[in-house]
Amino acid sequence: MVLPSQRVKVHIRCRKCGETFILRGVRDAKGHIETGFKRCLCDNEDDFDIEPLN
Repeated sequence: MVLPSQRVKVHIRCRKCGETFILRGVRDAKGHIETGFKRCLCDNEDDFDIEPLN
């Protein structure tokens, strides 16, 4: 069981330019991960592949 305040590593890949980011985020009560990531270097704001890392 994942605790709501547990930190999670996340791999984010931009679908437009292919840039990748590895960030830490916090999982909320609904299971969503909040990292604070807003925009890629290519100004993409909404077309990403996001997956948690183990």
